[in-house]
Amino acid sequence: MLVRLSNHPFFQIFPAIMLPMFLAVIDQTIVSTALPAIAASLGSPERVSWVIVSYLVATTIAAPVYGNLGDSFGRRRMMMIGLAVFIGASLLCASATSIEWLTLARIVQGLGGGGLMTCAQALVGETVPPRERARYQGFLAAVIVSATTVGPVIGGLLTETFGWRSIFLASVPIGLLAMLIATRLPPPSGTPLRRRFDWLGLALFVAFVVPLLLGLEQARDFDTSGTLAVIGCLAISIAALIVLVRWERRIEAPLLPLSLLRRPALWHANALAVFHGGLIVSLITFLPLYMRVVRGMSAAESGLVLLPLTACVGLGSMITGWLVTRTGRTAAFPSWGMMVVSAGMIALVLVGDRLDVMGLTILLGVIGAFLGTTMGVVQVIVQFVAGPAVLGSAAGFVQFSRSIGAAIGT
Repeated sequence: MLVRLSNHPFFQIFPAIMLPMFLAVIDQTIVSTALPAIAASLGSPERVSWVIVSYLVATTIAAPVYGNLGDSFGRRRMMMIGLAVFIGASLLCASATSIEWLTLARIVQGLGGGGLMTCAQALVGETVPPRERARYQGFLAAVIVSATTVGPVIGGLLTETFGWRSIFLASVPIGLLAMLIATRLPPPSGTPLRRRFDWLGLALFVAFVVPLLLGLEQARDFDTSGTLAVIGCLAISIAALIVLVRWERRIEAPLLPLSLLRRPALWHANALAVFHGGLIVSLITFLPLYMRVVRGMSAAESGLVLLPLTACVGLGSMITGWLVTRTGRTAAFPSWGMMVVSAGMIALVLVGDRLDVMGLTILLGVIGAFLGTTMGVVQVIVQFVAGPAVLGSAAGFVQFSRSIGAAIGT
C-alpha cells in the first residue's frame, strides 16, 4: 500500500514543487522580524529596509527571465539552477559582515527565489493533465499563503534562539532536500525549443522594474521632501516601459511575449493577479498594525485574529481547485468569489470598528475563504490559454503581475 501511494503522481510531483515554492515565498517575510537584530549587528539602521526591498526587486525581475529560459532549456533544469543559486546566496547572506554585503547577497538570493516560484507554477502545467491542474494550483496557493503567514513567526523564533544568521542557514538543508526531491520530477514530454535570449529586453525590463519598485517604496513614507525622487523614478520606469514594449513587438523571441496579452483571457487573468496580490498583501500588512495601535492587542493576539484570514485563503484555494477539477469550470469561481470579497471589504469599512474580536475574526475568515477562489484559478486559465510551448513565460507573467500588485498594496 505504501509503495502504491509513493508511485501516485501527487506524491511524485507535489513535494518537488512545493518545497522550492515554500522556500522562495517564506524568504519574502521571514527576515522582517530579524531586521532590528541585523541592524544592531551590522549597523547602518537607515539602510536595513533594503534587505527586504532588494529581494522583492530581484524576484520580480527573475520571474519572467526563468519563465523564458524554462521554455527554451527545460523547466526542471531551470528549477535546479534556481535552487543552486538560492542555496549559494543563503550562505552568502549568513556570512555577511555589512548591510551592503547582505543587500547584494539578497539580490542574488532573489534571483534564485523568483525562478523557483515561476518554475514551480510552470511545472504544474507541464506535468499535470489540464483537468487536474486546478487541484494542484489550489495546493500551491495554500503553500504560498502559509509561507507568507508563518515567515515572520519562524524568523522571530530563529533570531531569538540562534541569532539572525540562522534564518539564512536554515534554508540550506531545505534547499538541498528540495534538489534531491526535484530529481523525481518526470522528464519533459517534448524537446524544449532553443531560442536566442533577449538580453536587450532584459536590460529594458530591469530599467522598468527597479525604478518602479524604488518609487513605490519611497512613496509609501509620504515624505514631501522625496517627491522629486518618486516622480523621477516613475518617469524613468514609464520611459523604459514604452521602449520595452516597442522592442518586444519587433523581435522574434521576446523576453515578454506581449502577443499573449492580445488574448482577453490572459490579460484579464493578469489584471486579476495584480489586484488580488495587492489586496491580500495589504490586508496581511495593515491588519496587525490596526490591531496593535487601534485595538490595543498584543502581537500574539493580533496574530491569532489574523490567522483565520490566512488559513481560510488556503482552505478556499484547495476547495476551489477541487470544484474546478470536478466541474471543469474556472472563471465562475473567482468572479463570484471576488464579489463576496468586495462585499466583505465594504462591511469592514462600515461596521468593522463596531465588531467584537469574534465578529471581526469571522468576517476576516469569510473574506479569506473567497480570496482563495482566485490564486490557483488564474494560473490554470493562463496555462490553458497560453499552451505548452510558452508555459514558463505565461507563469512568469502572472508572477510578475502578483509582485507588482503586492508592491502597490504594501
